[in-house]
Amino acid sequence: MRRVPAVLLAVLLAVTMSGCKVMQRISDGAYRNAVADGVVDELKARGIELEARPTCESPGRESDSVVRVGCTARTMTGEPVKVEGVALNADTADPRESYVVTVGGREVLRKDCLGLGCDQQNR
Repeated sequence: MRRVPAVLLAVLLAVTMSGCKVMQRISDGAYRNAVADGVVDELKARGIELEARPTCESPGRESDSVVRVGCTARTMTGEPVKVEGVALNADTADPRESYVVTVGGREVLRKDCLGLGCDQQNR
C-alpha cells in the first residue's frame, strides 16, 4: 500500500476545496503521520528497528505547491534517525516527492515514495 501519495491527495483536496486553515492543519498532520508510518515500514524492511515511531514536523508551507516534512527518531541501538522530505506540485494531481533517511549520519534511503509496495506503483 502506498500511503504517502494518498495523503497528499487528501492535502490537495482539503486545501483546494476549503480556505479553512483548520482543514489545512489537519491535512498536514495526516501527511506527517503517513510519512512517519512509511519510514517505519521502509526501515523495518531493511532490518532497522526504531525505539518509537518518528516524530515529524512541517516547517510551514512555502506555498500550496511545496510541502516539507522533517522527522526524527532513534534506532533500538540508540542511533539517531533523521528524515527529510518534500512534495513538489502538492497542489496538483501529480505531486513529486523526495525523501532522504539517515541513520547515525549515514544515508540509508533516498526514494520518491515511502511505504511497503511504493516501488511497484507506476509513477
